[in-house]
Amino acid sequence: MKIVLLNDLLVNKEFYKNVERDLKKLGHDFLYYLDKPKNNEEIIERIKDCDILIDDNTPLSVEVLKEAKNLKYIDVAFTGVDHIPLKYCHDKKIVVSNCSGYATEAVAELILCCILTLARDLKRLDSEMREDKANINFLGSELSERVVGIIGTGKIGGRLIELLRAFNLRILAYSRTIKKSIVQKGVTYVDLNDLLKNSDYVCLTLPLDDSSFHLIGEKELKLMKKTACIINTARGPIIDETALINALKNNTIRGAALDVFNVEPPLDDNNELLKLNNVLLSPHIGYRTNEAMKKRAEIALSNLYSFLEKKTKNRII
Repeated sequence: MKIVLLNDLLVNKEFYKNVERDLKKLGHDFLYYLDKPKNNEEIIERIKDCDILIDDNTPLSVEVLKEAKNLKYIDVAFTGVDHIPLKYCHDKKIVVSNCSGYATEAVAELILCCILTLARDLKRLDSEMREDKANINFLGSELSERVVGIIGTGKIGGRLIELLRAFNLRILAYSRTIKKSIVQKGVTYVDLNDLLKNSDYVCLTLPLDDSSFHLIGEKELKLMKKTACIINTARGPIIDETALINALKNNTIRGAALDVFNVEPPLDDNNELLKLNNVLLSPHIGYRTNEAMKKRAEIALSNLYSFLEKKTKNRII
């Protein structure tokens, strides 16, 4: 089979050479690219003859996949699969798997970092220090006795809960599934409105699907405390970006931390988020740690070999 890695998985280059050597021994061709494709035409050129495609978070449209006429399997080296046309894959009997769990620690730690940064307003204070406007009278807030609301209690939400237990705070959760293991950690499941009304920090740790698209909009933001902050490291469209910008402008909420957006960074120069000083921005790096990249590559490779042995793991469809 012809196996194509669409772009670099951010691991040591020796990894690819070893994979190429091992797959060649099994009678397969492995072609790997170390740069992101610039457009759909370039994606098509890379994948048009492949049987197996390894992709991270590069969007694949139906139009692109139609040109990959031999495609049998997409090994998604990512947790989310909202960038893959799953219905088309299902209809064409293209198997899809993902690498769920590789970035659990990385994303949970970034959320905690965001909460602490917002609590002490470090972004603004850093900027003022550099402009020789140090506000030595500023008072931040501690996490002790605050309320953190977690929307989505999968692997990342669960790990975040474990990290937060080191602080003397209350944790609320909202999820379609109530997990006994989460309740046993002292977490209280509530409905979405109650979570928004009572939380000082709202953290989104759920996948993007039809039910979560614009889950947080104008109505939901107005339910939050004026002193509250929202943190999104999940998927941009879970929040109505226009409604969030208005809420930040009008001080409906105190602040936000965003690692994900409606479009992948870099953001357009005219994006109003770039002009607001009460939002902490990072360029979708929640999953990007050395440790997570190593785990991701290992899981993707394990998925690949399992498919070749007709024992598909981590199957989505």
